Amino acid sequence: MSKLTLIIKREYLAKVKNKSFVIMTFLSPIIMVGMIALVVYLAMLNDGDKKTIAVLNEGNYFTEDFYASPSASYVKLSHLSLEEAKDSTERLGYYGLLHIPNGANMEVSAKNAYFFSKESPSDGFLDDLEAVFQNRLKQKRLESLGVSEMDYTAINKDFSIHTSTFEGKKNLKGLNEINAIVGGAFGYLIMMFIIIYGSFVMRSVIEEKTSRVIEVIISSVKPFQLMMGKIIGTSLAGITQFIIWVISASVLFGIVFLAFDLDFMALQNNENLPQAQALKMANSSMTNDIQQYADIFLQIPWLSLFVFFLVYFVLGYLIYSSIYAAIGAAVDNETDTQQFMLPVISPLMLAIYVGFISVFSNPHGPVAVGFSLFPLTSPIVMLMRLSSGIGEGGVPVWQLILSIVLLIATFFAIVWLAAKIYRIGILMYGKKPTYKDLYKWLKY
Repeated sequence: MSKLTLIIKREYLAKVKNKSFVIMTFLSPIIMVGMIALVVYLAMLNDGDKKTIAVLNEGNYFTEDFYASPSASYVKLSHLSLEEAKDSTERLGYYGLLHIPNGANMEVSAKNAYFFSKESPSDGFLDDLEAVFQNRLKQKRLESLGVSEMDYTAINKDFSIHTSTFEGKKNLKGLNEINAIVGGAFGYLIMMFIIIYGSFVMRSVIEEKTSRVIEVIISSVKPFQLMMGKIIGTSLAGITQFIIWVISASVLFGIVFLAFDLDFMALQNNENLPQAQALKMANSSMTNDIQQYADIFLQIPWLSLFVFFLVYFVLGYLIYSSIYAAIGAAVDNETDTQQFMLPVISPLMLAIYVGFISVFSNPHGPVAVGFSLFPLTSPIVMLMRLSSGIGEGGVPVWQLILSIVLLIATFFAIVWLAAKIYRIGILMYGKKPTYKDLYKWLKY
């Protein structure tokens, strides 16, 4: 067995047998799924908190404009003064009181309307409340100009243009955003894995360097072999942990869906969703759009996304872990690494923010394409674009191939540079290195 293989095996077994690694491997999916389940439960609980609003309408306007909705119900009060209505609202525990005073006309009545509540209402609630007044006032103003209620309904009807590909496949608004969010989630995972496992390599090098074990090890192997063994071994440990996370999280998600009595396959038939039923009664075309969005979400190339996630994770990790290994060899303790961290993680942070901005607006524009080809940002930005597919309508095959080739070439270039720092810095003790020192080591 070659020395490189022995180092890879040693690093891999050292990671997977570590107690903290084992605990977090099985505990992390439980925490993640538990948090998602808690958010879903709290959202359901919050939606179930229906607000009861008392309405004191002292005029003849807005008498039929406030009716029950999924989020609010209205109780009409009559033959009460404003103070009596306030007392009754508080005593009965209602959310608030809407007071519409009598006026010379509808405009005056609406202008003097007030909403009283114990706490400040949310902007969303006020927007819904104001929309009722605004819609009724707009209708009344048009009626004064001779526009009938039927004409008003026709005038107020929304318009949306139909969009389609040349092959006849319907396009939907927000499709780029959906693809970018899905791809961005994979890209964010890559960033977190690079930061976490890259630091593992760095800490491992620092520990062996400070304990002087490294001096014994490099007497038997070359520094380059040692660095490559650490990088590949830790990378394999990370992939192992990720696969376990995917399998265990999938099982836990299935349990959560059963616990909440949710049918994932119901996405293919929105008739089973209460929200879809309400939308169908309100607007059948909107229900069709929701059906199409659900179908598109299910048609996202999940298999290719997962495959290329592994490809870009491995290549991106190899590049950044080489840099982390060089940093670990250059310093004596983890505190001294802080001066080098910002230049290392800056491309990753830039990829997340610029990727979302560019891919959301134009996934095939020059900015998105440029960052998806640049090796230090391509593992994240390219995954954001890959959610739309490969080939026609998605990422051109030549861009995908070029991106991977550039990543491989950059990996060998960075490994070559990092090895120069590694072979000198690994035996340097007692001095805090500067960027000038690193530049000198590159020239040796």
